[in-house]
Amino acid sequence: MERPYIYYDFTLSLCSQCLRRVDAKVVIEDELVYMHKRCPEHGPEKVLIATDATYYRNARNYAKRSEMPLKFNTKTHFGCPYDCGLCPDHEQHSCLTIVEVTDRCNLTCPTCYAESSPHHGRHRTLEEIEHMLDLVVANEGQPDVVQISGGEPTVHPQFFEILDIAKRKPIRHLMVNTNGIRIAKDVTFVEKLASYMPDFEIYLQFDSLNEEALITLRGEPLLEMRMKALENLNRFNLSTTLVITLQKGLNDHEIGDLIQFALKQKCVRGVTFQPTQVAGRNTKFNPTTDRITLTEVRQQILAQTDIFTPEDIVPVPCNPDALAMAYALKIDDQVIPLTRYINPQDLLDHSRNTIVYEQDERLHSHMIQLFSTGNSVECATDELQSIMCCLPLIDAPQLGYANLFRIIIMRFIDAYDFDVRAIKKSCVHIVSLEDDKIIPFETMNLFYRDPLKRAYLEQLRGAQPVANLKNA
Repeated sequence: MERPYIYYDFTLSLCSQCLRRVDAKVVIEDELVYMHKRCPEHGPEKVLIATDATYYRNARNYAKRSEMPLKFNTKTHFGCPYDCGLCPDHEQHSCLTIVEVTDRCNLTCPTCYAESSPHHGRHRTLEEIEHMLDLVVANEGQPDVVQISGGEPTVHPQFFEILDIAKRKPIRHLMVNTNGIRIAKDVTFVEKLASYMPDFEIYLQFDSLNEEALITLRGEPLLEMRMKALENLNRFNLSTTLVITLQKGLNDHEIGDLIQFALKQKCVRGVTFQPTQVAGRNTKFNPTTDRITLTEVRQQILAQTDIFTPEDIVPVPCNPDALAMAYALKIDDQVIPLTRYINPQDLLDHSRNTIVYEQDERLHSHMIQLFSTGNSVECATDELQSIMCCLPLIDAPQLGYANLFRIIIMRFIDAYDFDVRAIKKSCVHIVSLEDDKIIPFETMNLFYRDPLKRAYLEQLRGAQPVANLKNA
């Protein structure tokens, strides 16, 4: 008698009820990938982690050598995920580091991992914020990407002083994570933001083109506000990424429309899709019905657009279980997928070879055909280089950052699909001021964000029986 699945892998996970570390096996059943785990107290769980077994298996081939931070911030004692962070057992430096400058927000979103609101917490002082930035620099030397976040960072009374401090640090690319309300209401504010370019970008919350979905996710009808924010950003061509929080059955059918909409915006350099993480508030989220996997998002992009093919959306080598990417060039009204022209071995080569687009026969012939139709490319002063930490350098002197369009699928692992193997490769991190440490985004939200969870973590670290998290 055969089991109805193929036993593919073994890992460590968490019980979604009590967060106790438990054994888990990864199985493939009818081309779907599940995690089977059992808690001694709360029993078995079966969690869908991928809807495309071929892609899931192939993702392992994209893993590259781990890149370490310059220093670690804590010792390894209890084992992952109870020692964050970053401990010497972690396998990836900070590709993107989040610095939360305030707990306050001008929204109270039903879906919020930080549980922010107009009256929650406090603003960080400038001294605290500079200390947090210095922690990042100490770990990274020249951090790839630092994201100023919150809460809503634009409500901080010293917001521009924060940007000035960050700009004085050796940060390669600075982002502001915002809901766009102040950007929509104050065009002079946007003009001043634009003065921080280049190497500066707005990470704009933009979940839907449907008002009802926005009310579900954000608690308010924000569509007009979002459109006005984009109008102001387009006015100054301020580099912008649209960030879509995805929830199955709510806005996943809009994936193609959102990509097409983004491509028409002068200022937009890409779209990031983030399936909802089961952390924080999540008052209108049912994890048994509303979860959406990275592979589902990828499949929907392919089904809802005629731009990308399967070879265009590939795993990101620094954390292939949690990140997928597609890159394209925007030239006049045409979109040319780029990822398919990159040799996967170049992604894994630690020396990070330079790809010169004229030397790639397929891409070069496409460019010749494009240019022969009368289209033109304005000469850019900055080369299209280092577009993501895991990509080879791209030497294209006639093309600038404004010609780039990227799609990122960013899966934030939670207690349901927790996989210690993937968590050790987490490359999106948060500065914890309370701990004076850099902590992976996923484990920060699971254990370290609020005092109750921190107290509960001490139970998990100890030998005594653990209580249900809901009663902690």
